[in-house]
Amino acid sequence: MLSKRAYNFNAGPAALPLKVLERVQAEFVDFQGTGMSIMEMSHRGAVYESVHNEAQERLLSLLGNPQGYRVLFLQGGASTQFAMLPLNFLGEGQIGSYVMTGSWSDKAYKEAKLLGKAHIAASSADEKFMRLPNVDSLDLPENTAYVHMTSNETIEGTQFKQFPDTGSVPLIVDMSSDIFCKPFDVTQFGLIYAGAQKNLGPSGVTVVVAREELLASSPGNIPTMLRYSTYEKNNSLYNTPPSFAIYMVNEVLKWIQEEGGLEGIERVNQQKADLLYDRIDRSEGFYRGCVDSADRSIMNVTFRLANEDLEKQFIKESEQAGFIGLKGHRSVGGLRASIYNAVPLENCQALAEFMDGFKQRNS
Repeated sequence: MLSKRAYNFNAGPAALPLKVLERVQAEFVDFQGTGMSIMEMSHRGAVYESVHNEAQERLLSLLGNPQGYRVLFLQGGASTQFAMLPLNFLGEGQIGSYVMTGSWSDKAYKEAKLLGKAHIAASSADEKFMRLPNVDSLDLPENTAYVHMTSNETIEGTQFKQFPDTGSVPLIVDMSSDIFCKPFDVTQFGLIYAGAQKNLGPSGVTVVVAREELLASSPGNIPTMLRYSTYEKNNSLYNTPPSFAIYMVNEVLKWIQEEGGLEGIERVNQQKADLLYDRIDRSEGFYRGCVDSADRSIMNVTFRLANEDLEKQFIKESEQAGFIGLKGHRSVGGLRASIYNAVPLENCQALAEFMDGFKQRNS
């Protein structure tokens, strides 16, 4: 019998849908009557390749089957993408323009500076990244090769609700922490990328969705495994892919479809976020939201208490009550509830009740 599951609010690797875990468990040892686990199969075999291709097709179908876009499966997380982007797209005399919104966009910018020229097109550093900068009129040099943004900053707890029109300059977005939390028009973007371990599956695979023309030609003087064209030309099967993680992504995508697609997922996500932000806003200052209300994330709810001692007490008591992962990132402190797609509404209801009780005991 399944023991009681933890209230998992980890920032990543994060919660996976229970239905997916149970399905995977059922076919873990014997996948589709083959007498093998999917992890034991050759990535060149027909059984695995069918799963691989199905995951790509399912992902694009959730995006409305946009014409001219390809799905790639890579390794190395978003952090490797920080380097691959300038390596592949910064030609001679070109510059990468970055929107600075917090810890992850800063990492992407610094990596680009190691490999070429990088420019800050907009920033909210002067506000300690507790709000998002205005991106309606970006400061873009004429030789800008691409614009890079981070859609959701997990550490600070901000999220873009819409994106700028960058015209002929490709817009590239790190969606690691909020991909598929709601519907969006992928044709706004030249390329999006996401580490799977928050909304798409387990750690180990990074998903890239991009216009074919951006992927087709990469400089010949960079390592083979860092060229997008290597993956595009070989259907992400140039070398052994993270096959189990890709299989899991396909199962999570099935679950998203079963939950009503991206529209259905968004409805529940908004309910979860509203529930927790309401507790914060109605606490008469006992809980204080970190981020400007207009820029709050529906994936990472960040908040503070009156002092660090009280925050430590909150963490201690919440862990004793079965809540996991509520401590804020070490770089900013405070508290954070990561409520990705697979976190059930019931978990957020339980957290809201715990917050009420903690307030009553400590006011």
